[in-house]
Amino acid sequence: MNQRIGMHLFWGQVSPLSSLTGLALIVLASSRFSYALIITAAFLWVYGLASLIYAFTRKYIPAKGRMIVLLFLVTFLCGIFALFTSMINPLLIMTTSFFLVLIPPTCLGSGFFQAAELDNNHNPGELVSRALLEAAVLSALIIAFSLLREPLGFGTLSIPGSPGGIVELFYWANADGFILIRILSLSSGAILLLGYIIALYRYIGKQLGSISEDLR
Repeated sequence: MNQRIGMHLFWGQVSPLSSLTGLALIVLASSRFSYALIITAAFLWVYGLASLIYAFTRKYIPAKGRMIVLLFLVTFLCGIFALFTSMINPLLIMTTSFFLVLIPPTCLGSGFFQAAELDNNHNPGELVSRALLEAAVLSALIIAFSLLREPLGFGTLSIPGSPGGIVELFYWANADGFILIRILSLSSGAILLLGYIIALYRYIGKQLGSISEDLR
């Protein structure tokens, strides 16, 4: 098994959380819970199908220009997802189309496909499952951020639906009075929150690493 594929999803040196793959999506798509749900579906669709197609066709793709082929594949899958979603909720896909544009560079920038080229086992199931797990980690992070940012920043929680694109489940009437909390609805507030979480994440990772070394 390739070392990149076999690394731990959370504490590995190139894990989605450690390398912060998709930082722009984490900041932008987590502003609302409804956006996070759409991006989660898009992540699973694109990562799953792209890795499945690549697992069965990579021996036919020439090494020269391979990234261009993969970029076309991932972008095409994003376009198909946007087309299907627009048939169900056209207004919501209009507001999230910019987020979908960021998925192809996020997917290719993760280094997953490059690592798959070095995998000698050629196990399609292993590649697809790893890709889906990485997509799930990123999606879970975006959803967790949205569950903090939207209730505190906007005073509500939204889900996809209705002719207007989203449905707000409740509204916190006193949310306008907390200016310091409402900054979380802005990208700057999300970056600030992300900085604190990164610091906590690295601290916990070092503590767990030191504990594992003591147990050896």
